[in-house]
Amino acid sequence: MESGTRHEGGPNSITEPLIPPVIGPRWLRNGTDEEREIESLDEPQGNTSFFNACSNGLNALSGVGILSTPFALASGGWLSLLLLFAIAITAFYSGLLIQRCMDSDPSIRTYPDIGERAFGRTGRLLISVFMYVELFLVATGFLILEGDNLYNLLPSVEFEIGGFLSSKQSLVVIVALIVLPTVWVDNLSILSYVSASGVLASGIILLSIFWTSAFDGVGFRQKGRLVNWSGIPTAVSLYGFCYCAHPVFPTIYNSMKKKHQFTSVLVVCFILCTLGYASMAVMGYLMFGDAVESQITLNLPVGKLSSKIAIYTTLVNPICKYAIMVTPIVNAAKRRFPWPHNKKPLRIFISTALVISTVIVAICVPFFGYLMSLVGAFLSVSASIILPCLCYLKISGAYRSFGFESVTIGAIILLGVLVAVLGTYTALEEIVMHW
Repeated sequence: MESGTRHEGGPNSITEPLIPPVIGPRWLRNGTDEEREIESLDEPQGNTSFFNACSNGLNALSGVGILSTPFALASGGWLSLLLLFAIAITAFYSGLLIQRCMDSDPSIRTYPDIGERAFGRTGRLLISVFMYVELFLVATGFLILEGDNLYNLLPSVEFEIGGFLSSKQSLVVIVALIVLPTVWVDNLSILSYVSASGVLASGIILLSIFWTSAFDGVGFRQKGRLVNWSGIPTAVSLYGFCYCAHPVFPTIYNSMKKKHQFTSVLVVCFILCTLGYASMAVMGYLMFGDAVESQITLNLPVGKLSSKIAIYTTLVNPICKYAIMVTPIVNAAKRRFPWPHNKKPLRIFISTALVISTVIVAICVPFFGYLMSLVGAFLSVSASIILPCLCYLKISGAYRSFGFESVTIGAIILLGVLVAVLGTYTALEEIVMHW
């Protein structure tokens, strides 16, 4: 990209509002290419319909987090369900703040662009780091999920690799070997069609689990606890993990033909996904009570057809999503190394090293629920709630006034920091205790 020069007192200054007057595209052309791109998404063309935008938003919000909502509800008790709705409303509002930031300058194309518009290159770097670490840990969670469910599906199969890996750990390695070729290729178009079916997969899992309970003898017999104060941080962190799609919102917004409909897109996506998350949480808690696992599929009777459908759907989707999760990290690392024209060997080396590193973490920290709780508390809450609020306050200049909006956003930031600190501490404590 073309280089430019920052103006004194521009985006790096904490004392000036950035919306009036709008600075043109020139500020966006500072720095190097790798600081400009979010490689996982193509440049939007601005021709997406309302329906397709809703579909993209639903697929972004629908993920493996739905499997952990019963565990989250069991951790915090029935009253913690109110926190799910509170987080959904807060995440929806922060999505609106992202839209307002983008309305301030049509040159903004990605989430890191918002960070740079607000706080310069430091803001871009901070948001990029949060995004890449989150992608890495979610990909690691995929391997843990696959290993847990395969081991649950094949409990009688016992084998070890190298004499020091258990059966479950060996399954994690096998899954990694299966996904390894998918991260070597540059064209992920085929996988993207499958991974984009996140909302369909969530619907299939939801219906299959309902069928298991209603017609296959499990029933809704558990009463559960009203509240478990010690488990509230874990519950809030897992709920936060369910709403970690904000880095994708700028791309969805820019891709729309009628951008004024973006608010309606957010309303549809958040309502439908929240209903799905709440339904799964309530069903799972009524089915298994406090005995519910970090992934509800681990509680299902594997001999039933409905259970197998839920488990197989759970297994297929993460395998297809793994490469899409790690590709942005591979591309960012690849551009850091000088290499001849053919970068294929470099890509294979970096992607293989990345897969190996996720395998090591998955084997060393094989706790899906607590790892996703850590992601939700430290990364998702920061990237989806705290950072959008901070960027909006800086870009709009609202921090200079003491109005209702600035007070509300300030309260959200304080609560977000509290959740991030308590949730991160609790998740790390649980990981250490179960290690």
